[in-house]
Amino acid sequence: MAKLHFKYGAMNSGKSDTLIKTAYNYDERGLATLTVKPALDTKGEDWVVARGGARRRVDVLAHPGEDLRERVTRTADERGLRPLHCVLVDESQFLEPLQIDQLFRIAKQDGISVICYGLRTDFRTATFPGAARLFELADNVEKLPTMCRCGSQAEFNCRRIGERFVFEGDQVAIDDGESGAVTYMSLCGPCFMDEQRRAGVTVLG
Repeated sequence: MAKLHFKYGAMNSGKSDTLIKTAYNYDERGLATLTVKPALDTKGEDWVVARGGARRRVDVLAHPGEDLRERVTRTADERGLRPLHCVLVDESQFLEPLQIDQLFRIAKQDGISVICYGLRTDFRTATFPGAARLFELADNVEKLPTMCRCGSQAEFNCRRIGERFVFEGDQVAIDDGESGAVTYMSLCGPCFMDEQRRAGVTVLG
């Protein structure tokens, strides 16, 4: 039976790179895949872009309110990707909970494996709605580790505007990788709380 997988990790844990490598492995074996990304993630436009430079074209840009199961089915038919073996989803935390349900249906009713990659929490340590639904539904959940600046394992995504760490603002602000206006750094718990103290705020009690 096909499964819904969720592979999550803090920023810079190699999620997009892992997706691209997984897609390549399917390609090598002649197995059809579709790559999905939320339209909300404007970085890279219609490409999945890994920090190391690897890229993969996105087949489906998922918009809010869109029936993702219907869109995946239609795209696979239009492109002659039958049988479809796997749906790979980048930045899955930006999907709506109902769209996660639709991915679950793709796995369980259509028999197509779905592998989602994404963040668990935002820069305020709050769970993204899409990620929360994945934790509720996914057959397999895997954490992809990354390192903090101090050498410990990073757990939190810390937002910076210029060189200043911030702990207030909208849940979503995309790191465009170019202007440098908004960037993110993955930090361990102690380093995250150190930056809170420097900013004069308390996100973690």
